[in-house]
Amino acid sequence: MSQLLQLLRVIYGGVRRAGRSPAHVWSFSRPHVWPFNYLEGVSVNARFGVSRGMALAVSVLAAIVTSTLSGSVSALADTNQASSEHWGVIARNTIGSPVVDLRDGPYGSYDKTGIYARPPYGQGSLGITVADNTEKAEFGNEVDFYGDPVLGLKSVGFRVFQTSENVLLGGSANLPNIRFEIDPNLTSLPATNYSSLVWVPAAFPTTYENQWSPYIDATTNGHWFLTGAAGGATGCAASCTWAQIKSALDDSGSTGRPTIHTAAVSKGRDNAWVGAIDGLRINQNIYDFEADGVRARRVN
Repeated sequence: MSQLLQLLRVIYGGVRRAGRSPAHVWSFSRPHVWPFNYLEGVSVNARFGVSRGMALAVSVLAAIVTSTLSGSVSALADTNQASSEHWGVIARNTIGSPVVDLRDGPYGSYDKTGIYARPPYGQGSLGITVADNTEKAEFGNEVDFYGDPVLGLKSVGFRVFQTSENVLLGGSANLPNIRFEIDPNLTSLPATNYSSLVWVPAAFPTTYENQWSPYIDATTNGHWFLTGAAGGATGCAASCTWAQIKSALDDSGSTGRPTIHTAAVSKGRDNAWVGAIDGLRINQNIYDFEADGVRARRVN
């Protein structure tokens, strides 16, 4: 922090010597586009009337600010982590041409009123469209959860906008999943460092069709399974409760505890589906999907 203050004084002095008030360089009291955002090929000199040395000093300042304010913090911790820019379509797990869209709405059908007739957080959601059983969509975060402990997962779930058409296409359990790519770190499979930990929701009550659902708790609703060799080794290749699958992964072996690679919402490949997800909960953070990005909200 002392380095930051010294550099601020240097820049202040340099700007004053150039005959310009620091107010021309930045303002902490109003929105500002920093001078190292190059636009239309216009140089920093041309845009701000400062020397190349001054531009370099501002760049160094940016680096110090970044190193001072940022840090490696677990996304599972009780903090507002998992940056909006790290959420998006996970291309390597997307098959076909599904549509995944941060959007406004949806709102309940014409005859729906009350709290479930609108998105549960803000005014937007994550819209998902999968055309048939050959397509798969996945939207998640490949950065912020990496290395976090699987056994540290305590609260997981979401809210869903389900339609009666989806039920006709695949039954009342035709719903998206929550999917964690993990390193299972099983003693019996020391060379296996990849598996998908997947939640499958239970059949959906018809009461909440064509509107938003209440929170669906993935630790008590539906079932979980593990893909690949880890599924067979744990006995959870097809179906386990949340308690069973966490116990199976907690073998306390010499290879270490299981860790997370990614966290995501997924649909496919099974049935066509058109709907939306909002309020994805992972521990004490609720991820609010809005048209302009993903916001982390703290659970009260």
